[in-house]
Amino acid sequence: MDEEIPKTGQWPVDPQQDEPEVLKGRIWVDGCFDFAHHGHAGAMLQARQLGKELYVGVHSDEAITENKGPTVMTLDERVAAVDACRWATKPIPHAPYVTSLPWISHYGCHYVVHGDDITSDASGEDCYRFVKAANRFLVVKRTPGISTTDLVGRMLLCTKAHFIRSLKAELESENGSQMLKRVADYATDESGLQPGSEVYTWHAPQQAQSQPSPEGGEFEKLVSGKPPRQGQRVVYVDGGFDLFSSGHIEFLERVNEAENDEAYVVAGIHNDAVINQYKGLNYPIMNIFERGLCVLQCKYVHAVVFGAPFAPSQPYLEALGRTSVGKISAVYHGPTAFIPLDFDPYADARSLGLLKQIPNHAYKHVNAAEIMGRIEKGRAAFEERQRRKGQKATTEEAIKAAESGS
Repeated sequence: MDEEIPKTGQWPVDPQQDEPEVLKGRIWVDGCFDFAHHGHAGAMLQARQLGKELYVGVHSDEAITENKGPTVMTLDERVAAVDACRWATKPIPHAPYVTSLPWISHYGCHYVVHGDDITSDASGEDCYRFVKAANRFLVVKRTPGISTTDLVGRMLLCTKAHFIRSLKAELESENGSQMLKRVADYATDESGLQPGSEVYTWHAPQQAQSQPSPEGGEFEKLVSGKPPRQGQRVVYVDGGFDLFSSGHIEFLERVNEAENDEAYVVAGIHNDAVINQYKGLNYPIMNIFERGLCVLQCKYVHAVVFGAPFAPSQPYLEALGRTSVGKISAVYHGPTAFIPLDFDPYADARSLGLLKQIPNHAYKHVNAAEIMGRIEKGRAAFEERQRRKGQKATTEEAIKAAESGS
């Protein structure tokens, strides 16, 4: 049966307006984007590198529930995550689960890009069958070792096997060169092809890693990117950025707005052990490498420090000022009431007159604990989703094998 154009009213734009020209440089990618993990970012990066614009279709909650199972994040939260990706030109909500030729043509996109895995709908058919038949489908490599299903599994099973004890040791290991290459790939600009973010690691004495104000330590540059412009204000933010989501994105966007979108934002990312010390259980759900990639892909961030101390002390901020990012003009933080502390981690920034606070916002409650709560609340439904995903994986492997043998 021929593919049908979506019914009038399903288009998120006026169906009467002139159709745009279909351009080979305007790429389409679509998905659920439930949790903005670095696998999603990797797909968008590779897709953006194939053209000049990237339109990103985001499936509705209803379509995902019908074909895959319940979502964890709402549609508006998932759209916000896509919109914050530096390689996305425009998010398109309510994209059909089975990718439609009339739909992508309506947005002027010629090619559809997807990873080298198969995605099937509720009936077991390939979601990209129509664009494949039209020779408008391009394949990129799927990011190994990460998926929404994997993250949900970590939460349901409360595992800690994903923790990284020492990022420095990991980068010096057999797989270190691959990890460093991925960091460099994610540190590119909006084209995905040119240098973008500066990337550092902070090495502090082991005994001081979790102390409120580590005095010793040094910075090591991992990736050279674009330093601040002459006279540009440099501001610092820090956090765990676990399960990078709308709460983090809204905070970072508010920081940029507070600086009239002119600041150079440096994001410090805490080690796994530090987060676990203060939050317990099996936090963080993403390890420091995964969280760092999530922060790097965000268009509101210009530099990243892996292994930043929990408390940005005066010696630390002064040492950061001696790197190529330059002197810190302000330190921002948002609501952190969900981590009860008996000390002020921002005491030094406050005494230096650098501390600024972002007020409460609509997504202030969306953090890793909130997301874990959603998973636990719907535990039975998400466990069924995991089971269905396993069954679908078998079907999808059969489709892939049939295609490779044809």
